[in-house]
Amino acid sequence: MTTVTFRRSGGRTLGFDVSGHSGYAAAGEDIVCAAVTSAVRLVECVLNDVMGLSAPVRVQEEQAFISLRLPGPLGPAEEDACQDLLTGMMVYLSQLHSEYPDHIEVMEAQ
Repeated sequence: MTTVTFRRSGGRTLGFDVSGHSGYAAAGEDIVCAAVTSAVRLVECVLNDVMGLSAPVRVQEEQAFISLRLPGPLGPAEEDACQDLLTGMMVYLSQLHSEYPDHIEVMEAQ
C-alpha cells in the first residue's frame, strides 16, 4: 500500500511524505502508482519551475520513499498559492483513496 502523509504544523501544510508500493498491478502497469507519481511531479514542477521556489525533494527509490517540504519563509501570496496547491493534491489523493482503498492511504500528521 502507498501511504501519503501530509505534514502539518499550526494550521499550515509543510509538505508531504509518500512511501510504499500500491500493489495494484505489476510495475509499469500500476495505475495507482502512476497517479500518485504524477501528482507528486506536478506539485514539484509548480513549486520549483513555475513559482521559482526551492522546495527540496528527497527520493529514496530503493525504499519507495519521496518527501517534499515547502521552503520558508514565504510571502503571503506564495504561502496562499502553496497551501492551495497542497490542499488540491490532498483532495485528489483522497478521491483516489475512495476508488482504491486497499492501495492508497492519505493522512495528516503534525
